[in-house]
Amino acid sequence: MRTTGITADTVACLLREQFPELAHLPVTPVQVDGWDNSTFRVGPSLTARLPTADGYVPAVAKEHRWLPVLGPLLPFPVPEPVALGAPGCGFPRPWSVYRWLPGETARAEGVPDLDTFARDVARFLTCLWAVDTSGGPVAGAHSFGRGGPLSAYDTDVRACLGALPADLAREVLDLWGAASAAPSQGPPRWFHGDMAPSNLLVRNGRLAAVIDFGTCGVGDPACDLVLAWTFLDPRSRRTCLQQLEVDAGTRTRARGWALWKALMTLQDPDHDVTVRRYGWRYSAVEVIHNVTRDR
Repeated sequence: MRTTGITADTVACLLREQFPELAHLPVTPVQVDGWDNSTFRVGPSLTARLPTADGYVPAVAKEHRWLPVLGPLLPFPVPEPVALGAPGCGFPRPWSVYRWLPGETARAEGVPDLDTFARDVARFLTCLWAVDTSGGPVAGAHSFGRGGPLSAYDTDVRACLGALPADLAREVLDLWGAASAAPSQGPPRWFHGDMAPSNLLVRNGRLAAVIDFGTCGVGDPACDLVLAWTFLDPRSRRTCLQQLEVDAGTRTRARGWALWKALMTLQDPDHDVTVRRYGWRYSAVEVIHNVTRDR
């Protein structure tokens, strides 16, 4: 069950009980909150993140274990864990304190030069995908299937087809079948798992940091390319995929991941609000058209 109503008072209580050295700092909600975690500013340089459901709890320990390993190897800042909290003050789950990373979540109006942005994203992913995977968390329930086979979501995708015009539904089904069958030729790699614009911080129009590694793991990195169809335009999409030297199979699987995300979003009665929260440049229907028409 998802916990709602997590407040600044809850965070202040947790800090008093578990980290009294931080208890004097003001606690304020962030302007744009997430779904997996409720996030609060703690003073000028820290942030507290509290999982909103039990399914997001594995991410807490995972980030504390692996972000200190990944961070020094990446070309842009990522969250730095400061403290690992325990349940308390009526909040039932472990939680985290991190260093605050400055920047605004990526939005269409905040990224005027998409080609440069695409190169920055490709640079980040190139470095992430090259990190030694020894001992890393293999894709699974903790990553909500990201990094694993698309077939895990086959039932969900097929259940969505009735909401589409018949011709488009056939196109989607054909592409979904091809994406599910496209082989992965390379070794397992580190992946972020949710490279949505809402997890990319920008300053002066440039990528400045990458946040929320809750779905990261080791597996197929095709899931990291969804923003090529949700946020980039055709030119910057080509730039990103060329910089990453993405092979045909990975590109096809990435299109499958983008289809799945768009179809799931379209099922949300408030899908327009959800799209804005993700920071997508396009509506869910437009993403489906972007993916099916891409060659």
